Amino acid sequence: MKIFPLVFTIVFFSFSCVNKQKDNEVDQVEEIVAKSIFNEEESQLLTKGEKSDPFRVLTIENVKDSLLLRSKSKGFVVEPNDSLLILFSERLIATVQDSATLGVGIAAPQVGFLKNIICIQRFDKVNKPFEVYYNPKISQYSKKIQPCREGCLSIPGRMDTLSVRSYAILLEYENIAGEHQFEMVEDFTAVIFQHEIDHLNGILYTDYLHQKAHEQTIGHVH
Repeated sequence: MKIFPLVFTIVFFSFSCVNKQKDNEVDQVEEIVAKSIFNEEESQLLTKGEKSDPFRVLTIENVKDSLLLRSKSKGFVVEPNDSLLILFSERLIATVQDSATLGVGIAAPQVGFLKNIICIQRFDKVNKPFEVYYNPKISQYSKKIQPCREGCLSIPGRMDTLSVRSYAILLEYENIAGEHQFEMVEDFTAVIFQHEIDHLNGILYTDYLHQKAHEQTIGHVH
């Protein structure tokens, strides 16, 4: 009969160690979230996958998705040691490169995060790399316009020609180190930047088609 207290002590000690380990893990997760731009709900969604796992792309065919796609994203302060921001960036690249999508650019709202983050394929650089930009904005547009065929991962099965994109833009953004950068971008890559930054403002490329159709209708009335 004297063995039971010993067994109870061993079991209780093991249980206490497991609980302490779990508490430490929870504390570590909470500390990571506290230092990140992502809230707890976003962090849970983000950490469900590995860095090579693509996100689900939101589409206008889904009512809930469409409402989010029409929402404005928010800027944030880039913390160089934000591990969740690094993971998000890696998963954003994985999404745009995924065989199911194969795009040339994507914005955070398209995967359900209202953050000022975009991923662009740089056709104007060697090897045409995909790069992520934080808090991007266009401070200058060239008067020269370039007609271009555009499609959108959030509007599947459709492409249209737009004649509203500037040939060159002056881009401002922050890199992963939190450094503010300026860059002049031209040609097709400039179109991609304009398209993706529109997403951050809840604008879809088809809005320009509807605007043109409206203007033409008014012209006919007058």
